[in-house]
Amino acid sequence: MNFDLLVIGDANPDVVIGPVPHPLPFGQHERLVDAGSLVLGGSAAIMACGAARLGLRVAFAGRVGDDQAGAFVRTALAERGVDVSALVVDPTLPTPLTTVLTSGGDRAILTAPGCLPATTAYDVPAELLRSVRHVHAASFYLMPELAAGLAALFKEAKSNKATTSLDTNDDPSGRWDRVVLDAVLRVTDILLPNAAEAHALTGHPVLADAAGILARRGPLVVVKDGAAGALAHDGSTMLSAPALAVEPVDTVGAGDSFDAGYVAAVLNGYGREQALAIAAACGSLSTRAAGGTAAQADWDLAVESAR
Repeated sequence: MNFDLLVIGDANPDVVIGPVPHPLPFGQHERLVDAGSLVLGGSAAIMACGAARLGLRVAFAGRVGDDQAGAFVRTALAERGVDVSALVVDPTLPTPLTTVLTSGGDRAILTAPGCLPATTAYDVPAELLRSVRHVHAASFYLMPELAAGLAALFKEAKSNKATTSLDTNDDPSGRWDRVVLDAVLRVTDILLPNAAEAHALTGHPVLADAAGILARRGPLVVVKDGAAGALAHDGSTMLSAPALAVEPVDTVGAGDSFDAGYVAAVLNGYGREQALAIAAACGSLSTRAAGGTAAQADWDLAVESAR
């Protein structure tokens, strides 16, 4: 089967709890919060589901454990129309687990990485790279072995006329190492950081300038900036789009839904300005329900909302 999109990266259950008091009190005293939910998580997994919801034919490559958490992930992806034939089951290491503690518009994310560090470029079947129109990778700094082989994967994809995109997501180590990343950026068509990541990757305090700096390293840079909307920078010209006026229930995964919207718009032939507006709409609309996938927009809603 040929696919529009191959997503490579992380997939795990998220336990979303909140709102929690800030700072979080310890002391072994039980406290109650308003809500909790068990949902599909992982930047790559949420992006894949968003793209499938938007009508793309999506395949997923990554790794989960041979456990109930891994079965939950496989089922959740498949139920949302994502092909999981290339989702490797690790025989020894567990599925990653994440707890998301929400507090107003902010959140703390605690992840036990499980089999994520064992994910490598060899987990991505070569035939998949030859059968897709676009390859997206996420959570670059959570999977160092995959990161080391990502430039080669992207080169192979581009040699087969596919386009590429990357969402680095956060770097838990705080190092934001550039050596491996720069090699990947040279074969990346679209870089999709959020504002905090753009600042961290460049050390520059002005968002537009940070985006321009990243763009001059190779890719078109499309930056998510929460309620402030989004911007796209190609190294010389910048475009911007507002977020939708939505009362957010949960912002988990909004950036990943944004990524899905941008990639879907590009694959459907839209130019940068329209793609940015559609992506901003997808990110905003995804915040209407708990978890990253429950309120993802379909294509008609995304396009109508972006007008």
